[in-house]
Amino acid sequence: MPAMSKLEAAFCSSKLWDLLAQKAILPWSLGGETLGDAHALEVGGGDGSMAAQLLRREPRLQLTMLDIDAEMVERARRTLAPFAERVNVRQGDVTALPFEDHSFDAAISFLMLHHVERWERAVEELIRVVRPGGRLLVYDLLDAPPNRWMHQVSRSPGVRLLRRADLQALSGGHSLTNVDVGTTAGLAFRLRAVRA
Repeated sequence: MPAMSKLEAAFCSSKLWDLLAQKAILPWSLGGETLGDAHALEVGGGDGSMAAQLLRREPRLQLTMLDIDAEMVERARRTLAPFAERVNVRQGDVTALPFEDHSFDAAISFLMLHHVERWERAVEELIRVVRPGGRLLVYDLLDAPPNRWMHQVSRSPGVRLLRRADLQALSGGHSLTNVDVGTTAGLAFRLRAVRA
């Protein structure tokens, strides 16, 4: 899995991204769900912006944030320093998570899967590390002309946008129940499910 392009890294570290994350992405992704005193894993956390938003919203949440990009991991450590007692920032690959089976109450991914060529393997790993009864929360982009154009302009490496048909692969054939998949404007989707 490649690191972010320089343009993506700059955008994901901007005030505009923080505002978008807080006002749109996070509320729609969670769909009113709260995580309470869960121990959650966020993969592809970049500079920690989404993790910071989650930790502000959820004062009892314990979070492990993982990203493959060493520079983003260092930025995330700085971003998340105010939450040091509740967060652990690690470098690692979502297709080979460095955690035991059933390690987390929830696994979360915001706008990361489309950067993983083998996203199916990433989903399998996310499900593997969630305990039975735990939750999987995914928000990502669909294969649509504006999303393809945006990634061409940013010269984003290794992008594999998900097609509507891929949403069936995400929600079926895995150890998931209570699967809820929603889309918005044909550009993005959210998947919320419970690990069987």
